[in-house]
Amino acid sequence: MRRRDLLAAALSTAAFGLTRNAYGAQSGVSESEVVLGQSAVLSGPLGVAMKSFNAGAHLAFEDVNARGGIAGRKIRVLSLDDGLKPDVAVANYKKLLGEHNVFAFFGGVGSGTIAAATPILRESNAPLIGNFALSDGVREKANGAAYFVRASYGREAEKLVQHLSTIGITRIGVAHLANPGGTEVLSLLRAAVASQGRAGTQLVSAAVNNDGSNVAEAGKTLAAVLPQAVIMFISGPPVAELMKVMWAAKSTPMFYGMSVVAGDQVAKALGERMGGLAISQVMPYPWSDADATASGFRERCAAARVEPDYYSYEGYINASVLIEALRRTGRNLTRELLHATMRTLKTRIGSMDVDFTGPGSTGSRFVDLVHVNSQGRFRR
Repeated sequence: MRRRDLLAAALSTAAFGLTRNAYGAQSGVSESEVVLGQSAVLSGPLGVAMKSFNAGAHLAFEDVNARGGIAGRKIRVLSLDDGLKPDVAVANYKKLLGEHNVFAFFGGVGSGTIAAATPILRESNAPLIGNFALSDGVREKANGAAYFVRASYGREAEKLVQHLSTIGITRIGVAHLANPGGTEVLSLLRAAVASQGRAGTQLVSAAVNNDGSNVAEAGKTLAAVLPQAVIMFISGPPVAELMKVMWAAKSTPMFYGMSVVAGDQVAKALGERMGGLAISQVMPYPWSDADATASGFRERCAAARVEPDYYSYEGYINASVLIEALRRTGRNLTRELLHATMRTLKTRIGSMDVDFTGPGSTGSRFVDLVHVNSQGRFRR
């Protein structure tokens, strides 16, 4: 490498606090701990799910810390709220690297924020491990810099369309968010219908504004074509409102929510009016009695007074993947070696296969359809 290139690399390293310490490891790694950073939406309505995610992750980290940590090092996570705003996320990533000297990142959320932070991940070589609510397109752009556990939206689309085809559904409605992520999901569903749907299957869509302001119009648009089933890629109160509008218009389809739909919150909004709602979940069933990981998770939830649900279990499993990667990397912990470990990581956690040895950056293809009853309980 030429002198000029060496100098540029050194300046880049200094900018992100990438100095090596006395133990031959990089910033964020000491004799006694590993420091991780997180930038995520942690406030307001959009932060509710991530607070639960983090509560579950904390259970996994605290458990391994109580048993002496990884190679004698305990795990500490510094979290900053970005409000799901890309510019704030970029500032957070730079601050976590430059001021707090974190070793790696955990639990990213949001397509726009992770897309904006990906150049920083590449420049610093600090891997991001674990995710929540992220488009397939951003996963591809971040390939090699970040590692995503939950199955892709494309995989969810395949599972839902395959199920509907099996039960003979040929008229499908789609309510999707009126943003780039929603448009991408609609394209994924159309592709799934083309490859797996029954001959003659029709798909009609309606876009719902992020704030739900046009949900009544969207519901009437879908009701007019009398769909046999409606797939929803929307979240929050608009989910229940859409169902009410369609019922009022004398349309009674089966409703299917993608993993962004909080089924328990829909049940609270609808009460006894709650009909058949199925959700495509990208995590195993947290209430399983046959799965030792799920049982251990619920025991730790009870001790810490954390509500066991799909969000907290997702955080727990994401943290478990990171813990396993750190364990396999060993005492000589560097970012380069952690990347190498992630690229060869293949394991099974909580009845879910996790495999990063393929060409993509997503470890799981697990998708499970579960029903939500009027009490907000999930039933397989």
